[in-house]
Amino acid sequence: MARQVYCEYLKKESAGLDFQLYPGEIGTRIFNNISKEAWAEWQKKQVMLINEHKLSMINPEHRELLETTMVGFLFEGKDVEIEGYVPKK
Repeated sequence: MARQVYCEYLKKESAGLDFQLYPGEIGTRIFNNISKEAWAEWQKKQVMLINEHKLSMINPEHRELLETTMVGFLFEGKDVEIEGYVPKK
């Protein structure tokens, strides 16, 4: 049976991540409080951010922007807005 967590993003019990995917204190918080489903949602948003803003993971400022946006999305209910992006219908 999959590990269950109370997902702070989905606000319900759900299957937890299999292992810590992000380093440090934030990674531990994600592992303990974010579900696989919520993490998958974040990954979609992250790819859009990286592509639309042409972010480079070599640049510390870009990594910091992604981390701040990730925490806002997963724990603070902030949506990821990308200027000019129109979702397909």
